[in-house]
Amino acid sequence: MASSSSYSNSPCAACKFLRRKCLPGCIFAPYFPPEEPQKFANVHKIFGASNVSKLLNEIQPHQREDAVNSLAYEAEARMKDPVYGCVGAISVLQRQVIRLQKELDATNADLMRYANCEVNNSHAYNNQMVNQQRNLNYGRSRMGPVGGIDQTGYCVPSYNSPSTWNNPEADDDSRM
Repeated sequence: MASSSSYSNSPCAACKFLRRKCLPGCIFAPYFPPEEPQKFANVHKIFGASNVSKLLNEIQPHQREDAVNSLAYEAEARMKDPVYGCVGAISVLQRQVIRLQKELDATNADLMRYANCEVNNSHAYNNQMVNQQRNLNYGRSRMGPVGGIDQTGYCVPSYNSPSTWNNPEADDDSRM
């Protein structure tokens, strides 16, 4: 809501800046309070008091506060960046959004690769364990602990008995 100023005590920021008497029907008073002189100074420098007065008189009263806030924002942006104004600020923010979107996409891709790797490793590990268990079961039930190939075509490893584990002559492959 627009702020109101006391017309008898202190003139609005616009009338004070323009060094004129602030009348009760002043178009600037509700939108440029005396506590915010820089707001009007920026708007006046960029747009001019006459243009702002014409604009405020041409628009509906319920739209004036938004219009003044927009003018004040654009004027402040033009003071900081005379060439681009608020368009420069919007451009900087758009580039930042694009950069952050790319970063988010890269992070999501890394996450998907990690998740797929975990799933693949889990499946490979589970398949390996199932195959080893299958091989052990086939070897024990059909062939004993001797090793070789069982009836299904799976390779069954040969197992040394515990008494030959520490005997280097029992298995020549243990020296590699």
